Amino acid sequence: MISVSARFEELRARGQSALIPFITAGDPNLETTAKALRILDQNGADLIELGVPYSDPLADGPVIQAAATRALQNGTTLTQVLDLVRVVAPELRSPIILFTYYNPILNIGVEPFLSKIYEAGVRGLVVPDLPLEESHVLLEPAKAVGIEVILLIAPTSPMERCAAIAAQSQGFIYVVSATGVTGVRSEVAKGVKTMIEQLRVITDKPIAVGFGISQPEQARQVIDWNADGAIVGSAMVKRLAEPDGGLHAIAEFTKTLKQSIRRD
Repeated sequence: MISVSARFEELRARGQSALIPFITAGDPNLETTAKALRILDQNGADLIELGVPYSDPLADGPVIQAAATRALQNGTTLTQVLDLVRVVAPELRSPIILFTYYNPILNIGVEPFLSKIYEAGVRGLVVPDLPLEESHVLLEPAKAVGIEVILLIAPTSPMERCAAIAAQSQGFIYVVSATGVTGVRSEVAKGVKTMIEQLRVITDKPIAVGFGISQPEQARQVIDWNADGAIVGSAMVKRLAEPDGGLHAIAEFTKTLKQSIRRD
């Protein structure tokens, strides 16, 4: 299975940008999650972010919180999520990035957790409540097993802190487009363009923008601002949750998003 870094290298070599959809595992059920992963992969996803449902998701907005609640009510566990990934990941072109909070990692133990997710087929990891000052507890052990830990840069971060995060982040740098939690927004904050410009001066690592991108025009906007990728979460989760035709809805939405960011 290809690494996160290698996928970005492939895309850069072709002059293309990454589409990174996010879905919540277990919503509405694990069978649908497995189908959704395959559909995303077949319709334009370059990497896929898979959220582990958590009872106190501080970084998530109402759409993803509701999805996590439904998944937990269905009894979805981390073990079940990894069992699913183990089956589906070998079929996918897209590397899977696991999105989880730190407490489940702590409960299992850092090294056992990393070994489990790598063996299952995960290749990237986002932990939104892990601050830079404590990231060393994951970065080195993850590197040793082949997991790339992707760190987030908030729009309010001073450039000195951004530089420190950029230096440590693995795979790519996750630029948060707006303050607050995830969710659908009407436009991308203009400050994202400045953030990308400033990061380009200090790093050559890939940059992807997330939190609030919900329309093809917004995805295209961040690519025009020189980002390497667009991350689409709440808008994808909302479509998948449609009672009739959720899988078809995410297939069509993914195609449209991918087409919008192509560099022809």
